[in-house]
Parts: sequence; C-alpha cells; structure tokens
Amino acid sequence: QVQLVESGGGLVQAGGSLRLSCAASGRTFSSYAMGWFRQAPGKEREFVAGISRGGTSQGYADSVKDRFAISKDNAKKTVYLQMNSLKPDDTGVYYCAARPGRGGVYYTTIVEYNDWGPGTQVTISS
Repeated sequence: QVQLVESGGGLVQAGGSLRLSCAASGRTFSSYAMGWFRQAPGKEREFVAGISRGGTSQGYADSVKDRFAISKDNAKKTVYLQMNSLKPDDTGVYYCAARPGRGGVYYTTIVEYNDWGPGTQVTISS
C-alpha cells in the first residue's frame, strides 16, 4: 500500500500551463505503476494519463494527447503531470493513483488501481 498526496492545482486562464505533483510514501514506489484521473462536476471520473513502474511507457486519453505529459521520479517518489495549452474542459479534480506495476505496462481504468490520493482542484477560465 502507498499513500498519495497531490499538489499543484489552481486557477489558470485558457492556454496556460500547470504542473501537478503526486508525492508518495512507502518503500516500494519504484515498483508501482501510476496514473492520473480527473472528475469534472456532474461527470464520472476519467483516465487522463498512465505510466509504467520504470517510467518507460506512458499512455494518454485522446483529449489530452500532445498537451499533457506524465513523468515519474522514483528517487523522489513523485509522479508529475505537466499540463499545457489548458482548456476550460480540463477543469476538474485531478487524482493520482497507484498499483503494483509489471514491466512496461501502464493502466487506464479505475478498477485497476488500488491506492488513490485525495485530489487537487484544477480550474481553467475562458
């Protein structure tokens, strides 16, 4: 099990950038695959980005591809989400998630993840 805490959310104008961080506790962070999800008001939680345990493989939702980048620093026990060219539709609570990883595999569904952070609010104004 790993404890997760997100940070870096805030209010920015459309076209701006934010970098979210997710700090993890526990000794085995390097063995975990990580993901970012988001939930807009009145909508279901959706996959944003995932990364394999070693950071060698990443995957993205079509809606954020070429705008967002996920990265993982095992030494710092932190996963990041760099968000560029932000749009009002990117508004929501962003959650970090973790699960034991396997090779170069990343995971894209809620049910595949075991541990979740409390979330950080991202608001994009038009």
